Amino acid sequence: QGCTQKYIVKNYFYYYLFKFSAALGEEIFYITFLPFTYWNIDHSVSRRMIIVWSIVMYIGQVSKDILKWPRPLSPPVVKLEMRTNAEYGMPSTHAMAATAISFSFFTATMNQYKYPFELGLVAAFVFSTLVCLSRLYTGMHTVLDVIGGALISAALLTLLYPVWDTIDHLLLTSPFCPLFSIVVPLVLCYNYPKLDYYSPTRGDTTTILGAAAGATVGFWLNNQYAAPASTSKSFQPGFPLVTSTMVFVLARFFVGILVVLLTRWVMKSVVLGVLGYRYKFPIRDLEARRRLEVEVPYKFVTYSSVGFTATVIVPLLHELLGLM
Repeated sequence: QGCTQKYIVKNYFYYYLFKFSAALGEEIFYITFLPFTYWNIDHSVSRRMIIVWSIVMYIGQVSKDILKWPRPLSPPVVKLEMRTNAEYGMPSTHAMAATAISFSFFTATMNQYKYPFELGLVAAFVFSTLVCLSRLYTGMHTVLDVIGGALISAALLTLLYPVWDTIDHLLLTSPFCPLFSIVVPLVLCYNYPKLDYYSPTRGDTTTILGAAAGATVGFWLNNQYAAPASTSKSFQPGFPLVTSTMVFVLARFFVGILVVLLTRWVMKSVVLGVLGYRYKFPIRDLEARRRLEVEVPYKFVTYSSVGFTATVIVPLLHELLGLM
């Protein structure tokens, strides 16, 4: 399924604003902002955001395929996206992710850093609102989808907040953490709700749970065998940033992103090659890659490698290059 209506852009400000805002709820944002937080701001904040993000997104993705509420019809709406049109609409996982990430970041940092409470609250609200409005502008969701997604995410964050310190402590110290972090997400991915037709929701869910699994194993490994660090000393919100500090921040980010993207490309190629040999299909066969026995292992292994690389390999590289 794709766009069913042609359109002419008359207001480029709104068009680019909401296209950019929509990207804040997609992989390109996750794969940059979450690692940036870990490398440059605060390990504990990053861990809590990843925990909340993975739980919220799993529940949102599964809810879509259980409720099976259709997306808005086109016409009357004009759809500006193609890929997610094959998914169901309720709840909006863009709205859920934006609400979860912005408010978990605000909640996790408000007691650790000195900045005006009102400023943090407004920033979280504006961020989540822009993403929510982008889903209406692009024609991908109804108002009810967006409100439902934001409210579900807020409710889950409220439930998780009292126990996220406990969860974080267990994930860092329990000897069962690596096994739990890999087995549970894999079981959830292989037992994902089945649909009558292919939808990218299972693949997206596997990507999210895989990345969170790899990162969680990395958190545990760092805590067991490296010097535990909950806060980065290189960046403190609320204080003026000198030029040298910004250079180190940007250097860590670009080196890290380069390694993460390289890891994703290499692992995707290797895993697809192995699975293609095992199940006798060419790597470029899209239909074969959508099969359960192919999609789940290739996406889980690829993105768990990405999560592990971002939390273990990249910090070691930063230290080796003198960027810490």
